[in-house]
Amino acid sequence: MSRHNINIQDGFLFQSLKEARIMSFELITGHSLEGRLKRFDRFAVVVDTGGQEVLVYKHAISTIAEKGR
Repeated sequence: MSRHNINIQDGFLFQSLKEARIMSFELITGHSLEGRLKRFDRFAVVVDTGGQEVLVYKHAISTIAEKGR
């Protein structure tokens, strides 16, 4: 029997990137970051916040949500 690896994280991030949604990233430190997702890989995301690109390691993120939802 073939097992399919479903990666919910990649699907969610790709859709956000494709639609240039404004996202809210809640970090484990309690800080939050708002901006548009520019790039992502297995370990990190790059967020454009106010014209500045910020690299955030995924292990430092507690939640990601579409802004306004």
